[in-house]
Parts: sequence; C-alpha cells; structure tokens
Amino acid sequence: MDLIKNKSSDTKAEAEKRPAHEQVYHTLKSKIMYGELVPGQPVTIQGLTDSLGVGMTPVREAIRRLISDGALVFQGNRRVSVPLLSGRDVEQMIFARISIESELSRRAATNMNTEDIDRLEHIDQRLDRMITEGDVGGYLHLNHKFHEMLYSHADALILSDLAERLWLRFGPSLRVVCGRFGTQSLPDRHKDIITALRAQDAEKVAKATAQDIAQGMELMMDALVSG
Repeated sequence: MDLIKNKSSDTKAEAEKRPAHEQVYHTLKSKIMYGELVPGQPVTIQGLTDSLGVGMTPVREAIRRLISDGALVFQGNRRVSVPLLSGRDVEQMIFARISIESELSRRAATNMNTEDIDRLEHIDQRLDRMITEGDVGGYLHLNHKFHEMLYSHADALILSDLAERLWLRFGPSLRVVCGRFGTQSLPDRHKDIITALRAQDAEKVAKATAQDIAQGMELMMDALVSG
C-alpha cells in the first residue's frame, strides 16, 4: 500500500512481470476488494481456472493465500466461499478499523506536504463525480484509493497490512450496501480529512477518519439487520 498499496494498483506492465500465481492472487484480491465476488459466493479452483485461463496450481496458491488473508473462508468438503458478515463481525471491524486507520491517518498527517494533499483532494473530486453519477464500481475503487494514498504516508507497514486485510473482509458487503442504497446515501468525511490535513492538525485528521469509518460501517450494520 506505497505501504498500504496493493499490487492491483500497479501498472499493467508491472503486473505482467509477476509470476502466474502472483497475477492470479492480485486479480482475485481486487475482485473481492471491490465486491465483484459477492458475500456467500462459492469459489472453485476449476471455475477460476476456466474464467482466468490459467492452470490449477496458481489458482490453488492464490486461494490458499486469500484464505490466510481472511478474504475467503474454507467451509469443509473442499468448499471455499466469500465470507458472509454477521452483525458481530461488523461490530468488531468498526472497532478494529477505527483503532488502526485513525492511527494511520494521524501518522500520515505529519508526513504530508501540500502536493500530497492536493493529490488526495483530486481523488476526492473524482470520487464526488462517481457518487453523483451513481457509479458504484468507480466509487469503491476511488474510496479505497483515497484511504490507500492517505495511509501510504504513515510509514507504518504493520498497521497498513492490517488495514488492508480488513478492507478485503468488508469489501464484498460494502458493494452490496452500495447496490441496495445507492451511492447518494453513502457518508463521506473526506473533505473534513483534507481540511484537517491542510491545517496540519493530526488529531482532527484522525477524528475525521474515525467518523468516516463509523458512518460507513454503521450503514453496513443497518443493512445487515434490515436485510
């Protein structure tokens, strides 16, 4: 990711240099992160081999890694699927995300210059267009990119890795929430984050990040309860 950057952000040329198992892993990781694979959806080696046009060995290795990441779950009888989140799962994720990502943003705030903040604001402007246009896929990609870029300045590899794993776990469910309620209903405290960054107020950056996370995850909790 820089520190939180995952390899799905790399250029196509860079991606093609990876071994087959790395390419498959990052392709599947991206599909899960952005909800192209939905909660509860079964994932099979043969199905992925056919759809991706690769051999069984890299697919098997990618699935193994994604199970370790918590992005896929093994259900016995050789069945693997995208996790279904419970209310208790989301409750724990809210606590974990606020704890980890607030600290990442606090650390990042002390390392960002005006150009860094301008780039972050540009992403947020593009994100606003996705919200207005109701582009769920665009929203998910840019929302992750906003947080990814912010946290990349934290110089905190361990925390960044933990944050990325959490995003993998809730990504599919967030896609469902966006599909159900539309992008217009999604909370966005990014402008508060940017304002606090320009003011060089690390505590306000952390607070705005916590509010952004809490509002989005509570919407997910409400969707699970009502669904």
